[in-house]
Amino acid sequence: HPMLLAHWDALGLEAGTRVFVPLCGKSLDMHWLRERGHDVVGVELSEIATAAFFDEAGLTPKRTVRGDFIEFTAGGYTLLCGDFFDLQPSRLGPFDAVYDRAALIALPPEMRAAYGALLCRILPSDARGLCITLEFEEARKPGPPIGRGASRETAS
Repeated sequence: HPMLLAHWDALGLEAGTRVFVPLCGKSLDMHWLRERGHDVVGVELSEIATAAFFDEAGLTPKRTVRGDFIEFTAGGYTLLCGDFFDLQPSRLGPFDAVYDRAALIALPPEMRAAYGALLCRILPSDARGLCITLEFEEARKPGPPIGRGASRETAS
């Protein structure tokens, strides 16, 4: 994603740091992060998307059931398949950074505060992050703007 390319280096993260990617889907951005030496840990609800990510990367993941999640691990990637809101900090381990590419905006407005609160609970206080989101006039058409040609993309 162009915003990832433009802003990631400003976080000052070294190779080997762990990056958390919530609601990761099968984002190609995870490959970019891995190519920079980061260990990538994502959470995705869809087992189909999780399997497709590894398949498209030519990786055969180890599949382990861990409570409410299925963990897929291979090639420096760990993807947890399950409900993001069921995450516990102990399940994830420590992180140095978070990369949110439209996860926040993909959620209905009434779930966004809970999403932010959970991120605050599972990430260390000194974690750095990049959140790529969209601005749009929700009053004109409520709900996530995915697929609607939102007005402006921002990174913070």
